[in-house]
Amino acid sequence: MKFLAVLLGPAGVGLMGLYQNIMGMAATLAGCGIGNSGVRQLAASADEATTLAIVRRTLWLSNLILGLAGMIVLWLLREPVAQWVFGDVAHARDVGWLGLGVLLMLVAGSQTALLQGLRRIGDLARVKIISAFFGALVGILLLYWLGVAGVLWFVLTVPLVSIVVASCYAARLPKPRTPHDWVAISQQWQAMLKLGIPFMTASLLTLATQLVTRSIILRELGLDASGYFQAAWAISMTYIGFVLGAMGTDYYPRLTAIIKDHPQVWKLVNEQTEMALLLAGPILLAMITLAPWVIHLLYAASFEPASEVLRWQVLGDILKIASWPIGFILLAMGRGGVYIGTQFTWNAAYLATITFGIQKWGLVIAGIGFWIAYLVLFSVGAFVASRLIGYKPDRRNWQQILALLVVGGLILILAELAPAWSYVVGILATVGVSFYSLRRLDELIDARGWIRKRWSL
Repeated sequence: MKFLAVLLGPAGVGLMGLYQNIMGMAATLAGCGIGNSGVRQLAASADEATTLAIVRRTLWLSNLILGLAGMIVLWLLREPVAQWVFGDVAHARDVGWLGLGVLLMLVAGSQTALLQGLRRIGDLARVKIISAFFGALVGILLLYWLGVAGVLWFVLTVPLVSIVVASCYAARLPKPRTPHDWVAISQQWQAMLKLGIPFMTASLLTLATQLVTRSIILRELGLDASGYFQAAWAISMTYIGFVLGAMGTDYYPRLTAIIKDHPQVWKLVNEQTEMALLLAGPILLAMITLAPWVIHLLYAASFEPASEVLRWQVLGDILKIASWPIGFILLAMGRGGVYIGTQFTWNAAYLATITFGIQKWGLVIAGIGFWIAYLVLFSVGAFVASRLIGYKPDRRNWQQILALLVVGGLILILAELAPAWSYVVGILATVGVSFYSLRRLDELIDARGWIRKRWSL
């Protein structure tokens, strides 16, 4: 991203964000949520060899067939999609080529879903790290060689490299030995589709909202503003990904296993929320404090307008981290319709804020809308969870959430009124929260003992 920002500037970053959003939205629609539902089916059948073999074959064939269908449909609709997103058909050919990325994303997703469903967490982590490294390396070479034309191929390289790396690790798993039972495969496909549709709908709502937002910013403020938005969005999504990614990989299967034991569910959700806040809290405050420096470091000085958007989005990330464990309750209960409804409140609040505020407030409304949307989602999610299973956030978690919001909001206000003081208050707050988080983590998981054990090895 740094290379892209320096070489092509905000316009290049904005173009990449639009391509990624189109490809991601098409892949989500074509995939029908089968990658997510497949994880659950794999985990549930891990101890039954015959059923597991059927689930694996169903997952692979479904993603392959749906990926091919998605590729063809996006190619056929390339001109209408380009007209809707960009306002013209100049990018229609590139939009059509993104259909290849749809196929690659779904095939790669079938491999990573297999590793996740069978709890091969170490292998899954290695796949992501190795894929990211080589995907970035190949992407940089393409950008250097092709310039702005390389943005498309940079976007397509990422899922292609993921397929190669994930296939190497998936090949180590025992091969299915049972004969192909097409009736059983059809039944599994229907079960995956039924469970996957809520996943797909919720993801599609979010991706569609992002795409509409980018289109609005592009039309109202220009391609450079779209690049500033993409920069803030990418940082906001990436730096807390280590918490949210781990939550989806490990916490969701554990929650599903105990979902009928409501007291245990309350305990697990509160534990997960506290761990996420402890791990991310210091980074949240540091990011709000040092947003201009972070933007300059990871992108370029020309991206400075993204810093204010980033600060507001990070403030919203506090509520995102708090609401994330609650959302999994609905998925683990199989309440797909309710889950879609709660997610819709986020999309409606975010898009409404952008639509009615962009002309008056400019680009910063994208960050403000992000915070407002997660405030709405957290409130609605907590209310729904309390009605379904009597869930209430732990007092300690409430205190942490409020403290981070108040301190983060204070830093954001000082950044506008007294920038020098915002750095002083922000750095002191970050140090204080870091010490508290380390002490609390030591109480919960014996962090010092873990470090000593690792150091001794």
